[in-house]
Amino acid sequence: MAERTGVIHDIGYRGYDGPREGMGSLALTLYVTGLRHAFGLGRSGRSKVLPFLLLGLAVVPSVIVVGVVTMIGLDSLPLSYAAYLNQIQMLVTLFAAAQAPVLFSRDLRHRSIVLYLARPLPPALFALTRWASLATAILVFTLLPTFLLYVGGLLAGLDTGEETPVFLRSVALQLLLAALLAGIAGLISSVALRRGFAVVASIVALIVVAGVVLIVQEIAAFEGIEKVGEIAGLFSPWATHNGLAEAWDAGGTSTIELSGAWPLAYLGTALVVCAACLALLVRRFVKVGSR
Repeated sequence: MAERTGVIHDIGYRGYDGPREGMGSLALTLYVTGLRHAFGLGRSGRSKVLPFLLLGLAVVPSVIVVGVVTMIGLDSLPLSYAAYLNQIQMLVTLFAAAQAPVLFSRDLRHRSIVLYLARPLPPALFALTRWASLATAILVFTLLPTFLLYVGGLLAGLDTGEETPVFLRSVALQLLLAALLAGIAGLISSVALRRGFAVVASIVALIVVAGVVLIVQEIAAFEGIEKVGEIAGLFSPWATHNGLAEAWDAGGTSTIELSGAWPLAYLGTALVVCAACLALLVRRFVKVGSR
């Protein structure tokens, strides 16, 4: 009989018997990590270039506008908060399209999602937390330049009572816009696992479609068939934002003026689309977690 040569060494490993934090702490940690990763924080230096470059391009014009208002002494901002956001639409959309794969595609492509879901973390909670991280990152991206406009305008002597309600309405619309962009881009990135494919598909869904909707609205306004333009606006998050900003006196620059029940229809459609994207995201990660 061969002599046994195996030896068991006690190298000091032991089980963890300290306090265990609950699911809320786990979700919060995942949320903060996702938010940091959306801006490249905690990752390589190259990962920080694009998000901060886009953010800088979005913020610099607002600083210039504030400087002009201060130097010339204007009685109002040359453009509203919602109008400014519409001007940086391309930058916001590129940020959402480029960073969504970081939060959704990478873990699925490299199968590291299995390690997340091997812990006591429900797939549905993982999906919702990732969406919340992306939505918050987009909100930070949109809120920072408009907040600088607001604060700069007040420091330049603009009336607080006039500026504050408009700014708050703009913030509410930014929340809706961020939820929509995060839901659409996140869902696309959870299906298209290659980052390049996910970015291109998100750009098509958020930029190309928005351009087509704008063209349809311009033609509808020129031809006097506003109802076609109102219906077309339901298919673009940006058209929804601009339409509601115009209807609710938030300084919007929509081609089509919403009237009657259309503002509620826009709001309801936006909420339904957001809920549908979240439901499909949850279904996608539940399916992955069950494998």
